Amino acid sequence: MLRSLKDLEEYTIGATDGDVGSVVNFLLDDERWVVRYLVAKTGGIFSGRQVLISPISFRQAEWATRRFHLALTVEKIKNSPSVDLSKPISRQQEREYFAYYGYPSYWGYTGQWGIGAYPGLLASARWKDAPARRPEESNDVHLRSANEIRGYHIEGTDAAIGHLDDFIIDDETWEVRYLVVDTRNWWLDKKVLVAPHWANRISWTEAKVFVDMSRQEIKDSPEWSPTAPINREYETRLYDYYGRPVYWDSGDKTAPAHEHRPG
Repeated sequence: MLRSLKDLEEYTIGATDGDVGSVVNFLLDDERWVVRYLVAKTGGIFSGRQVLISPISFRQAEWATRRFHLALTVEKIKNSPSVDLSKPISRQQEREYFAYYGYPSYWGYTGQWGIGAYPGLLASARWKDAPARRPEESNDVHLRSANEIRGYHIEGTDAAIGHLDDFIIDDETWEVRYLVVDTRNWWLDKKVLVAPHWANRISWTEAKVFVDMSRQEIKDSPEWSPTAPINREYETRLYDYYGRPVYWDSGDKTAPAHEHRPG
């Protein structure tokens, strides 16, 4: 199913023996457009520390009660490697995180999550042969804060279009399927969806996303409402409008028929 990241904020994070805290942010992979970590704000024995939670550790997502259940103990999470979220997270820090939890790495493979499409596969995997490590990977920074990217300006081929307001993700693969573009500066409170791979480039220094679409194309595109579901019919209309090949017929096995429901 497709879900808004904004809708997932404040979800409770529960370990096997107690609650850890609540979701306050997400870290996105800027190479694959996948949510790699949830950022949880903790309390109690954690002293208000923020910790990274990978979807790999999920035991169950309880959408009705807004809870993520982890296959980890409170103590295990408490003793996890410290990270300074005011600074970029390097690949070396990720290696330490994965080594601590005993997970094989996801990077260096063709799948979104290592050799597979789903994060849960990594929880039970113990691959003997690690991919070759590129020397320059040791300090690669490829994770971006969702809260930071929200507000980035969207630049079309002929003019500015709006700003990035939210992300729509697949709740099984945690892949970002759509960027939510708010065009209120030009048209009265209209929001439209743009797939991240339709972007020509992203300038992190300018805080801009460049797309190969004109302002008029965006204006006339199928409108999206946060209160309406994103089903396959809507997605088909969106892809047909832009003349793009649909992802669910391109050998992408990560995308079962699904829809987005608010909340």
